[in-house]
Amino acid sequence: MKASSHKSWNPRRFDARAFAEAEGVLDGEEPLASFDRLAAEIHADGAVGSAVRWDAQGQTRPDAAGRSAVWMRLRAALDLPVGCQRCLAPVVVRLEVDRWFRFVADESVAEAEDDQSEEDVLALEPKPDLLALIEDELLMAMPLVPMHEVCPQPLSVSGGELPDEEAAGEARPNPFATLARLKK
Repeated sequence: MKASSHKSWNPRRFDARAFAEAEGVLDGEEPLASFDRLAAEIHADGAVGSAVRWDAQGQTRPDAAGRSAVWMRLRAALDLPVGCQRCLAPVVVRLEVDRWFRFVADESVAEAEDDQSEEDVLALEPKPDLLALIEDELLMAMPLVPMHEVCPQPLSVSGGELPDEEAAGEARPNPFATLARLKK
């Protein structure tokens, strides 16, 4: 992790206001193992050596009332080996996040403004954990049903092979024919 501005920023207790006022830039590469919830999504046969690459940029912009508002752009990317929902083999999904966040005074203000705002609103206090935010955003970027475009092995039918349509038609009598005979 490196900071390009004059100050070293602590991503675990992130001072978003000072970061934005300094137009700070911070980037890093964290091992996937340091993100417990993301690591729990790894397929049993998947590689754990992945890393989360991320960067953050802070800035201030005037809000509607002309006051200085704190903003941060967050980008993160990860190749995560998860289970294909079709064949159950590992499939690597690319997770990418590129979002802007606006910071407000506290949780109550963030909650009140979040529903009316188009942008994501976060609280300045308590100081957010930037790495937890990265993990949250990557988890939300996961596909609901991860699958290969084309599975590497043919899919097997768990109840055996499907019967051949022609052979099945010859072997089974038509139930409606039996009903027609009973009606006579």
